[in-house]
Amino acid sequence: MYVTDPFLLLFIGVVIVVGGIIGFKLHPFLALLFAAFIVSMLTPPEFLQNYALSKGMSADAALSFSKRNVGERIATEFGNTCVKIGILIAMAAIIGKCLLESGAAERIIRSILYLTGMDKAPVAFLVSSFFIGIPVFFDTVIFLMMPLVKSMALRIKNSYLLLVMCVMAGAAMANSLVPPAPGPLFLIGEMNIPIGLMMVAGTIVGLFTITAGYFFSVWSNKRGPIELRDSVDAKLEDIQAAAIIDTKHLPGLGISLLPILIPLVFICIDTIVNAVKPADLSTLSSMNQTLISVVGFFGNKNTALVLGGIAALLILASRKKGSKEGISSQIQAALNSGGGIILITAAGGAFGGMLQQTGISSQIADITKGYQMALIPLAFMIAAVVRTAQGSATVALITASGILSGMALNSDLAFHPVYLGLAIGCGSKLVPWMNDSGFWIICKLSNLTEKEALKTISPLLVVMGFTGLIIIMIGAKLFPLV
Repeated sequence: MYVTDPFLLLFIGVVIVVGGIIGFKLHPFLALLFAAFIVSMLTPPEFLQNYALSKGMSADAALSFSKRNVGERIATEFGNTCVKIGILIAMAAIIGKCLLESGAAERIIRSILYLTGMDKAPVAFLVSSFFIGIPVFFDTVIFLMMPLVKSMALRIKNSYLLLVMCVMAGAAMANSLVPPAPGPLFLIGEMNIPIGLMMVAGTIVGLFTITAGYFFSVWSNKRGPIELRDSVDAKLEDIQAAAIIDTKHLPGLGISLLPILIPLVFICIDTIVNAVKPADLSTLSSMNQTLISVVGFFGNKNTALVLGGIAALLILASRKKGSKEGISSQIQAALNSGGGIILITAAGGAFGGMLQQTGISSQIADITKGYQMALIPLAFMIAAVVRTAQGSATVALITASGILSGMALNSDLAFHPVYLGLAIGCGSKLVPWMNDSGFWIICKLSNLTEKEALKTISPLLVVMGFTGLIIIMIGAKLFPLV
């Protein structure tokens, strides 16, 4: 028996995941995996064939895809998610554990407090996460910042939720508004928007949205503060022990920053090189080609995080004074926590992949085809519906820009198409929930429960998204740029 309505399939998946986790207290991995299996089994073969054709497969390949076993399709999407985040999560878990155990995170926090004072520390986390999130993937920002959040939370009473939300707010908005993040890069190519204009406009809109996010975070934190507690990557007593160490016994600031700066610098350099290098590398000298290859090797996000992990391990080794058993136990603890996060995140990716194979994105496109009034809110809502339905902000960006690219290139448009691109970026933030791998990463690294995340992180992004929409509509009216 098949279900021929993609929206009904979405509803079934939502009920299984939310009901399983919150109602039956199932482990998220199991709930997501069960939902992926049920949705996949109920998806008609013709839906799978149309999905495969939309991905550029030949007719024969699409037919073959539609006949693939349910378990095989789920395993493929599970594996695809692991390809994207597996090494990142494992190395980030090691970096975080080493930063906390070596005292490096504590040293960084004391330096931040020296520069900003207690009152401005959350703002510093908000702004730094936004600008780090421009060249670096969203997940990577969360991995790098969370150990610092936990150390800072011991300094500022009732601040843990505020700091978590500040990091989330900054990283999330940069990821969908400012090139060279992958989603905005695709969007500007599809809609013929100059990259420089998108960078400037995205940064301006992003600063407005994270400001709204900051005030919402302050309100949420006052309404229901959440205490720092034991999490998958750190015990509270270990963080508290580091907080009372005299500064002279902590690693130097430069050394402490290396595990964060090494991946950040390499990824940024690779991003810049990719933005300026010619399409045809044969026009360059052999030396320049070699240089680009070297930069590409070290700037790959997996390689960069491995190098950051090596730096973190060396710092921990210097603090442990050669105690191999101590280092080995810390690595084991980090990988145990990272493995659990990888499983949950990959299951979320499999569930999201099964939703995409129902063809729900194309269904949304058909519903909105030909509707040309109020284009900016339309662009926002298309992206928001796609994001909520299948969990990926990048897929939402791609889908919405594909639907509206023809309108964006219309010479009669009353405003510059950059405003449509920004509206799509803001809409792609709504609404993160259990089909989003990022939702699980923030839950597990921060140790927020699913209910807590749905009450704080999800509405945070809704607030920022709608704030962006308002700013964009005002900008299009006052500064149409045409």
